[in-house]
Amino acid sequence: MSNDISIITAAAMGIALSACCGFRVFIPMLIAGFASKFHLFRFADQFSWLASTPALISLSVASLLEIIAYYIPFIDNILDAVSTPLSVIAGSLLATSLLPIDAEWMKWIIGIIAGGGSAGLIASGTGFIRLLSSKTTLGAGNGVVATVENASAIGGSLMSFLFPIIMAVLFIIIFAFILKKLFSRLSKSS
Repeated sequence: MSNDISIITAAAMGIALSACCGFRVFIPMLIAGFASKFHLFRFADQFSWLASTPALISLSVASLLEIIAYYIPFIDNILDAVSTPLSVIAGSLLATSLLPIDAEWMKWIIGIIAGGGSAGLIASGTGFIRLLSSKTTLGAGNGVVATVENASAIGGSLMSFLFPIIMAVLFIIIFAFILKKLFSRLSKSS
């Protein structure tokens, strides 16, 4: 029974961390890397490189540059276009790295669907919010959006380790909201 709980917890943590990749690509990977480095959890063996010193240095620099770039007008909108596919990749990688499943092909399929899908949905939602902010405030409100996204990426990633199931449920509710808005918008336009 404890194995079931660890799989559920790992899946919940994977969904929650992957969703945080939709806010910022590198921050959840950095936080997970440090958590593994300090033995708060353990990546699957083939992903242990995420907790290596070179990876942590690279992720730290990438996280800092990503945070700064989102405060630069116009660049933030370009970053949304680039970061959405990157967030799907990062979310897939994180979810796959956390799943305690022996069958590699199954681990990757679940990681791509759950992790990549989670990150992609959040990235699409935040991209839409930034686009709305750019249109309505001529970009002046984008700094506020960036600050909320940064706080969500950092806070959400940390909370994913403390309350993984609660965070996964919270993100699933957010996914449902985003999908509902998307489908209602698509039905209005057709």
